Parts: sequence; C-alpha cells; structure tokens
Amino acid sequence: MQIITKCLVLIILSLSVQLINAQDTIPKTKNNERIVKLKELKEQIKKEERTYLKIEVEVINERLEKGDITKEEAETLKMEMAKKRALNIENRIAIIDNKIALLQRNDEGYGGNNLDIGLGVGNKKEGFAGVIIKKKNKPKQYDRRTTNDFVLAFGLNNAIIKGESIDNSPYKFGGSRFFEIGWAHKTRVFKNTNFLRLKYGYSIQINALKPDDNKYFVKQGNQTVLEEFPQDLKKSKLSITNLVFPVHFEFGPSKKIEKDTYFRYSTKNKFKIGLGGYAGFNIGTRQKLKYKLDGVSVKGKQKGGFNTGDLVYGLSGYVAIDEIALYVKYDLSPIFKDQIIKQNNISIGVRFDMD
Repeated sequence: MQIITKCLVLIILSLSVQLINAQDTIPKTKNNERIVKLKELKEQIKKEERTYLKIEVEVINERLEKGDITKEEAETLKMEMAKKRALNIENRIAIIDNKIALLQRNDEGYGGNNLDIGLGVGNKKEGFAGVIIKKKNKPKQYDRRTTNDFVLAFGLNNAIIKGESIDNSPYKFGGSRFFEIGWAHKTRVFKNTNFLRLKYGYSIQINALKPDDNKYFVKQGNQTVLEEFPQDLKKSKLSITNLVFPVHFEFGPSKKIEKDTYFRYSTKNKFKIGLGGYAGFNIGTRQKLKYKLDGVSVKGKQKGGFNTGDLVYGLSGYVAIDEIALYVKYDLSPIFKDQIIKQNNISIGVRFDMD
C-alpha cells in the first residue's frame, strides 16, 4: 500500500514539474502582437497627417483662385500647415515609440487598461492595440452651407370659426394648447451671403382643444358637434396629432467667422424672421374625458371617429433672437372635414431652434 502511495505521489510531482516547465516555455505573444500593431499604426499616422495636409493645401488653393488671399499669403499658409502636420507626426509617433518601449520592457499585462493612450487616429472611436482611437485631426470643411437644428415649440391653441370672432370661441383660451417637436435643416441660399436661408424638415404637432361649459365632442353622422356632458366634467380635451413637413424662408443678419482653412456664418444673438408653411397628414385623434360617476373618478378615452381631416396644411412664421422665437401657425385645412361651419386651428407660442 505504501509503495502504491509513493508511486502516486511521484507521478503527481512529475506531472506538476512538467506543467510548470511547459508554462515557462509558453511564448508571451500578446505584447508582441500589440507591438506589431503599434508599428503598423505609426505608418497609418504618417499617411493620415499627409492626407489632411493635402486637403488643407487644396482649400488654400481654392481660396487663392477665388481671390480671397494673395499668392504670398497662400505660400505662408501652406508652410504653416506643413509645419503643423510634421509636428503632429513627430509627437504622435513619439507616443507610439514610448508605448512600444513600455511593452518591451515589462511583462505581459503590465499596467492593464491603464496603458491606453488617446492618439486621435482613424475615423471613429475604437480600441486598437491598446490605443483609444478618436477622430479629431481631420480639417474642417471649408464652407458648410447646411446646418441642423432641433426644434421645440409650445403655447396656446384655439380655433377660428367661420362667422364667429375668436372672442366667442367655445374652447378655453388657457386650457387649449399645442406642442411641436422636430428636426430642421438650414441651408444658405446664396453663395456669398447668409442673409437668406431655407429651413426645412419634419415635426410632430399636437393641437389640443378644451371645450368650455362642460361640453365634449360628439360625432353625428358626418358632423362633429359639442354637446353637454351628463356629468360634471373635470377634463374634456380633443388632441389632434399631425406629422408635418415645414418649409420656411429665414431672413436676418449673421456674423462671418473666418479662419485660415475654413469660414462659417453665425446667427448667434442675431435677429431672425421666418416665413413659410407646412403640409402633412393626421396620424391620430383622441378625446380624453375625466369626470365623477356616483362619487367614483372615471377616465375615458376615445380614439378616432371625429371626422378630423386626413391632410393638414397651413402657414407659419416666427420672429426670433438667437434660439428663442415668437411662433404663430394657422391651419388652412379645416379641423373637421365636411363640416357645415368651418373651423381652422390657430396656435401662438414660443419656439426654440437649437443647433
């Protein structure tokens, strides 16, 4: 029995020694692979900086052809750009060389993720050979004629009824509101001035009408009318949601910002006027009712079936300073189709165009 036990111990010890020796002879390839990729990255850096220099030189030549700068100024700018790109190559390759030296000098896994270095290589952020790659060295486009804005608007809503003044509206002035959210592109119309811009995009508009005097909307054949609700209403609201495509001509001064390799027009803190309209279609109609029945609170919702028009179109305009505007829109299309007495939605409020 002792002999068997000793043999087992000997076998286990032998296997353990072999395993340890095998581990010692396993090549440490991860650092080597990273070093190879870092050396490849050095060539990529040179290629990238030279490409950007070529773009900058093309922009300078374009300005020279247009007469924006003289030949001497163009040569000076080219020398400055060449010097900047050469220094960029030198500095960025120095970072790579230091990284390689660090990997060569230390064992596998030294420093972990703390060895990551931001180099600004490539077209998007991604991990590569222990290096964080970011787009940040590409030259700006010389002339950017189109920009984008996030649009948000809200305010009071009501209806203009044929044969009635707005003072006699059956809808609550403070309770009826509108909300709009969307995205707009703004394009400079003329090449050498930014006084006129074309603004276009898409928006979701929600127009809400709250009837007065405890009334609610009822469909009677092809007509939609207001009737007295049998209980005491706490809330009665008709919401009409439209997807529209606004187009405005925007007028106003702007400031020209000129740099060596690009220029921009800025309307920050400037006065602006926008005139235009919109067209789209109805994507939903809903009536909300809230009341008490035998002392119990009841909430009701009715979707569709109110004869609202399928298509919507109208006029709109705004007067703005910087990003804040006074905003007015008016539906030329009637709220309810085939209605004996036409009603057209009108809204007034504030609008924010944020780039």
